Amino acid sequence: MSAAIRVAGFFGLMLVSGLSMADYQLNMARGVTSFSQGAYGIHTLVMWICVVIGIVVFGAMIYSIIYHRKSKGAVAADFHESTTIEIIWTIIPFLILIAMAVPATKVLLAMEDTSNSDMTIKVTGYQWKWHYDYLGEDVSYFSNLSTPMAQIRGEEKKDPATYLQDVDNRLVIPVDTKVRLLFTANDVIHSWWVPDFGVKKDAIPGFINESWINVPDPGVYRGRCAELCGQNHGFMPIVVEAKSKADYLAWLDEKKSTAATAAASAGKTWTRADLLKHGEQVYNTTCAACHQVSGEGLPNVFPALKGSAIATGDIAKHLDIVLHGKTGTAMQAFGLQMNDADLAAVITYERNSWGNDTGDVVQPSDIKAAR
Repeated sequence: MSAAIRVAGFFGLMLVSGLSMADYQLNMARGVTSFSQGAYGIHTLVMWICVVIGIVVFGAMIYSIIYHRKSKGAVAADFHESTTIEIIWTIIPFLILIAMAVPATKVLLAMEDTSNSDMTIKVTGYQWKWHYDYLGEDVSYFSNLSTPMAQIRGEEKKDPATYLQDVDNRLVIPVDTKVRLLFTANDVIHSWWVPDFGVKKDAIPGFINESWINVPDPGVYRGRCAELCGQNHGFMPIVVEAKSKADYLAWLDEKKSTAATAAASAGKTWTRADLLKHGEQVYNTTCAACHQVSGEGLPNVFPALKGSAIATGDIAKHLDIVLHGKTGTAMQAFGLQMNDADLAAVITYERNSWGNDTGDVVQPSDIKAAR
């Protein structure tokens, strides 16, 4: 009776847990692309084959244990070798493996077939953001985590819908279009993973991996870096937005217009107020993850900019380290990551914030000359 009560209690707890975790999913995602759904189909096929094998094997074992036990006077058969049985247990597993291998091979070959693509996007991993370059379109941009640092530090209430899941610039693609993706990295190994697409590819410095996607319906699809790439590994989500072809072309024109405006802004003289305002936005997006919003950095990890020799000393050295980085440290070279206006604004901001009242103003023309 006590054993029956324990079993009943166990299943009762399982039922309660199931009700309280209605959204908890154990199965893999079906996905939206053809080969992600193909992978799901293979997964389901293999699972049911394993279920049938399990039922047959354990059913035979349980039947034998119950009806051929010693207490019932059963006597074990005494024979040695059986060519017929050996042929049977060789042929059946072979046929099962063939049944699984043929469809699985078709899906794997489809995953690697990037031929006849309609467009190509180069994806580059950085610590800790993604860069997207639309080859042949003169459109490229960085995609940074948009969660405010105040939420990350626990100073503000976290938004469960977007916390560590949203970015400032989404990867935008058209629907019903075969998009070839090229993957590489600028610093360490990253991994671009979007479960709904069935794509998980390593981004390796000096090496190109490739894959492709063709999304049938408009929507927003999320993923993340799946390779431990440093302290802020968890801060580089992936957000892909699939638009209708007309909406995509409108977005592309807008991006090109924005790029042209940014290029033009590099040739004008900015006011100090405009530089500080824009510099704060650039700093909070690009620099605050390491140096912190307060400019105080992280002791023994990332140096402080508040009161530092770099941010208050020789301006030429400040420009040099931002443009070219510092070998052997986590300080990246931002010369190829940001345009002249962004760099001028963020350096001006760093030299005039947190008590660093140098009064210095850096113009885009100064960045151009320093390059």
